[in-house]
Amino acid sequence: MEIKLFDSELKVMEVLWREGDLTAGQLAKILKEETSWNRNTTYTVIKKCIEKEAIERVEPNYTCKALISREQVQEQETTELINKMFDGSAELFFSAFINHKQLSQQDIDKLKNIVDKLK
Repeated sequence: MEIKLFDSELKVMEVLWREGDLTAGQLAKILKEETSWNRNTTYTVIKKCIEKEAIERVEPNYTCKALISREQVQEQETTELINKMFDGSAELFFSAFINHKQLSQQDIDKLKNIVDKLK
């Protein structure tokens, strides 16, 4: 399942992933506090997420339930980034990441463990 979410839609999804199922009203209240969105903005973004099948609307009370996980979105966005910016090469992606980021020894050890598990 490939769903392209825009930044505003990701804000709604982040709240659902963090808090679990919420009514649209609860979502609107949280997003007003976090982003200063008004209720209409939140409801518009929720509607777009429902149309993309990222959120399911459940009655009663217009409860919003995430249909996709954070991990699914992260994997899709990472794949899109690698394809777009690194011509599909994970090696070029990792090389760019490692060469432009100060990695601690702990970070290096974790990356080594990840690579070792792939073998």
